[in-house]
Amino acid sequence: MKASTIAYKPVGWALGAAAGALAGLVFKQAWKLIEGADEAPAATDEDRTWREIMIAAALQGAIFAAVKAAVDRSGAVATRRVTGTWPG
Repeated sequence: MKASTIAYKPVGWALGAAAGALAGLVFKQAWKLIEGADEAPAATDEDRTWREIMIAAALQGAIFAAVKAAVDRSGAVATRRVTGTWPG
C-alpha cells in the first residue's frame, strides 16, 4: 500500500463524516421543497404511503451518493495538489 494511501485514510474518514452531515442537511432542504414538511417519512410510519416512503428513501440515497462522491473526489484532488500523488 502506498504511503499516500495510508496518509489519506484519516483525511478520508473525516471527509466521509462531513459528507454524511452535509448530505443530511441537503436532503432535509430538498424534502422541504418537495413535500413542504420538515421531516421525511420514516419507513415505519403507518400514516405514510409506500410511494412517499420509497420516494424519500431514493432521494436520500441519491443525495448521499452524490455528496459523498463530490467530497471524496475533492479530497483526492486536494491531496494530489499537496503531495503530488493520487491517494487511490
